[in-house]
Amino acid sequence: MKFLAITLITHTPDPVTGALTPTGERFREVLDNALLAEELGFDGFGVGERHERPFISSSPPVLLSHIAALTSRIRLFTAVTTLSLLDPVRAYEDYATLDHLSGGRLELIIGKGNGSAQRDLFQVTPEDQWDRNAESYELFRQIWRNDKVTAQARFRPSLHEAEVWPRPLQRPVRVWHGSATSKESADLAARYGDPLFSANVTNPIEPYAELVRHYRERWAHYGHDPAAAAVGAGSAGYYATPRSQDAVNAYRPVFEAQTRMWKQHGQEPVFSSLEDFVERSSALIGSPQQVIEKVHRYHQQFGHAVQHLHAEPGGLTVSQHRGALELFQSEIAPVLRREIPDPPWPWAPVDPSEPVRTAADPAAVSV
Repeated sequence: MKFLAITLITHTPDPVTGALTPTGERFREVLDNALLAEELGFDGFGVGERHERPFISSSPPVLLSHIAALTSRIRLFTAVTTLSLLDPVRAYEDYATLDHLSGGRLELIIGKGNGSAQRDLFQVTPEDQWDRNAESYELFRQIWRNDKVTAQARFRPSLHEAEVWPRPLQRPVRVWHGSATSKESADLAARYGDPLFSANVTNPIEPYAELVRHYRERWAHYGHDPAAAAVGAGSAGYYATPRSQDAVNAYRPVFEAQTRMWKQHGQEPVFSSLEDFVERSSALIGSPQQVIEKVHRYHQQFGHAVQHLHAEPGGLTVSQHRGALELFQSEIAPVLRREIPDPPWPWAPVDPSEPVRTAADPAAVSV
């Protein structure tokens, strides 16, 4: 099993202290946490993309390029690239450049994104967002694989023998499809033989498990080898200490502050208490053995090979957060790495000798 540390870069008052970090300092915290993730041995670091409050993660290529310059080993993820909002040609240019700057450490998790404010900002409607996501991905995919692209498009000018530079380092970059419960994203991933990343954050396990089952069913429908399917999964929170009750006691103020914030925004919390949250959500809170057992319970439903943790304290102190991540790497990750298989490919740059698909290939869909 592989492990990612991921941040969406929320910019809100600390849920416990109420202090708001200045924007520049908030970005420096992200850089520090990326360095910490590499230092502690995480396999990947992910930066989200949002174009609305309370997030300041509107430019993942810029942030990941900076992180690429500061690190040497860790793989760099987007979480997620909101292709339904972006011009796929421009997105390709940014990420192909980042691919070179990082030495082939880039992986993308794509998705349509959510939130009415960012849809309004980019003039995307609820009715066309899925079509935009699919078209953008299909164009993005073709540009990454072909030196020249001809394709008809609905949501941007069509391409005729178009050349887009620079040509990428990885041929092609690996693309995951991020989804909460949307079968459209799962079907798109299965159609192209791509891995699926389940958000697995807001609700109990059932809707996410149903989505993963649908993905695997569609994977088989499209004729792919079942052994080649790969799934990643998120977590709603993480805090581990040697004694489980110490972890729960320390996390209680964080949970209570987050619950108050949800209610202030008119959202009824899914989990009624911290104990309910620890038991029924994907949060990994407790002793190392409890965390190991919970990841295994989810693995029985998902068969996932990649697990993400939150890269930032989120209301815990910096020392608490670092201590919990150190404990994860010393006592939790080694057991899970040994007992749960890795994804069915090398955790390394995609082999540039892989055959490049052409427009004549049936898998290269004309948009």
